[in-house]
Amino acid sequence: MKQPDFVHLHVHTQYSLLDGMIRLHDLFQKAKEYGMPAIAITDHGNMFGVIDFYKQAQANGIKPIIGCELYVAPRSRFDKTPSAIGESTRHLVVLVKDMDGYKNLMKLTSAAHIEGFYYRPRVDKELLRECSKGLIASSACLHGEIASHIVRGHMEEARKSAMEYQEIFGEGNFYLEIMENGIPEQKIANQGLIELSNDLSIPLIATNDCHYLNVEHAEAHNVLLCIQTGKTIEDKDRMSMTTDQFYVRSPREMETLFASTPDAIANTVSIAERCNLTFEFGKFYLPKLEVKNPEESLEDYLDRKATEGLEKLMPAIMK
Repeated sequence: MKQPDFVHLHVHTQYSLLDGMIRLHDLFQKAKEYGMPAIAITDHGNMFGVIDFYKQAQANGIKPIIGCELYVAPRSRFDKTPSAIGESTRHLVVLVKDMDGYKNLMKLTSAAHIEGFYYRPRVDKELLRECSKGLIASSACLHGEIASHIVRGHMEEARKSAMEYQEIFGEGNFYLEIMENGIPEQKIANQGLIELSNDLSIPLIATNDCHYLNVEHAEAHNVLLCIQTGKTIEDKDRMSMTTDQFYVRSPREMETLFASTPDAIANTVSIAERCNLTFEFGKFYLPKLEVKNPEESLEDYLDRKATEGLEKLMPAIMK
């Protein structure tokens, strides 16, 4: 029996260091088993696995969707005061539509590490506004800003956040993300997200926030989290997943879980159809340098600058 049409758009691979444990080879074998036409990579705060993911997807006849789960600072990315620690984990999933989006995602993740790093690589909304072209965003998990407001009973704040993100990315480029993972707070978040979707005409997508390949890998994933946090399995206060449902579900499972919101399933396919980034390998992409002095060749300019730099760094040698 043919699997329903569905695409996983929230996936953490082995490149989500000490958090995701999905090996790329295994991921694409699973995607082929399920007959998925496409799949996304959305590792935490980084793009380390993008090229490896892209090449393996192409080799397996599966459309690669490049993305990232960003950390959004509550205020400025430059704010590194202690009060920002607990609030620094507002997640946001972004997916690349085209080369403009890929370049902007590189800018975002680079600035997150260089300018915004504070326990985690963080962007802020100012940076998102500057770099939103070519990107599709979704509200992410319970650590996302909108879901977090809903769970705390702050629906008006959730509404403002949803409208702000829609304004940042543009109508049709922002989605509200619902999940079915057995966590009680997720049920509350889903109800609020569906309400916001109806009120604000922001479409839904269904995801599973995949961190491991199969359901039986949940225990091994908890061990991985212990390694990340320096804890042991016996430690009652350790960070752990409170469910074993963050695996790569089949399209049929997803269709069954979201039978009451079929648009959330269909929208994953429509997003995949809009994401059409292609790379051309085997070429050099070097910057074109313009020499201001028309009487100086590029080679002469390079020689002069190299000599000036050497004289500055090692004056004794140049005497």
